[in-house]
Amino acid sequence: MPGGFVLVVGPSGAGKDTLIRLARAALADEPRYVFPARLVTRPPSAHEENEELCEAAFAQGEATGGFALSWRAHGLGYALSAETLALARAGRVVVANVSRRAVAEGGARLPAVTVVAVTAPPELLSRRLAARGRPEDGDLAARLAREAPMQADLTILNDGAPEAAAATLVAHLRGR
Repeated sequence: MPGGFVLVVGPSGAGKDTLIRLARAALADEPRYVFPARLVTRPPSAHEENEELCEAAFAQGEATGGFALSWRAHGLGYALSAETLALARAGRVVVANVSRRAVAEGGARLPAVTVVAVTAPPELLSRRLAARGRPEDGDLAARLAREAPMQADLTILNDGAPEAAAATLVAHLRGR
């Protein structure tokens, strides 16, 4: 079966990482699906599983084409390793949380991309961000005000039980 990328996008607090974590658990026995940790220029936290990358390594990776995809958001550098591109070309489905700003480049650079937008009502986003209490989130009002409309292959309204929203994501993944 063909591989490719599923880019999961949405505003801060929408629950992207939660849905990805639940989908990864649901598909743990299906090796076709890969859920790589992002490379980020900050340490991992309880809220985000990532591999830390220093600024110099990020800059070098961007300059040398060492990433499948990279972008900057909220003052940080984010990337998907070059290995993810090889996995997709080998028939694996790579599922990753990316910035809405990176979707156009991802569609141009990566094979067989589908986009899943995760969203929630503004008041729920606000409550979730406040509950995280993560200093690196910065100005919550500015995060919530940022609009980035885009076309998605699937939009998931994550305003109820996360397991229900994750089941929708899993169904999309299995349909690829």
